[in-house]
Amino acid sequence: MHEPTDDELHDSVARLLARELGVAEPAREHPSPVSPARIAAWMAENEFSYFVDNDGDLGGLWRGRLFYFFLFGERSEILQIRGQWHREIAIERLEEVLDVCNDWNADRIWPKAYIRVRDNGRVHVVSEVATDLEHGATDSQLSQFLFCGLSTGSMLFDALDEKYPDPAGTAP
Repeated sequence: MHEPTDDELHDSVARLLARELGVAEPAREHPSPVSPARIAAWMAENEFSYFVDNDGDLGGLWRGRLFYFFLFGERSEILQIRGQWHREIAIERLEEVLDVCNDWNADRIWPKAYIRVRDNGRVHVVSEVATDLEHGATDSQLSQFLFCGLSTGSMLFDALDEKYPDPAGTAP
């Protein structure tokens, strides 16, 4: 009886996996580091408005809401998409809004929802999606992540719009 070589065993396992799982397509693009320039190019390609503020941070508008795109970490490998609801809430509703954020976070993975209390006592609701891209991302991966941050943040803000209708939007 013939004892199979390592190469023969490898080929046999590869054929079995290909039969059971399908043949893997070779990657068409390779991951590369994420940079503000890549994010800006994605924004331009998708015809989104964007800007660079006085601190050099990249921001943009998505469905009338302000989002920022930050890169953190020693090698700027952590991408964070942070949105801010376009309305403020009175400090008297702080506990209520914290409950809304906590309920959101308990039921969903993205975005993380939290509040910030400004010096003027007004409450801002923030959405945040972050991921470690230490090994870079392909253009399609980056696009998917950016759309995820923007769309899930918008879902949170839509829920807030529904819970707290704008008085200017309703008839007296």
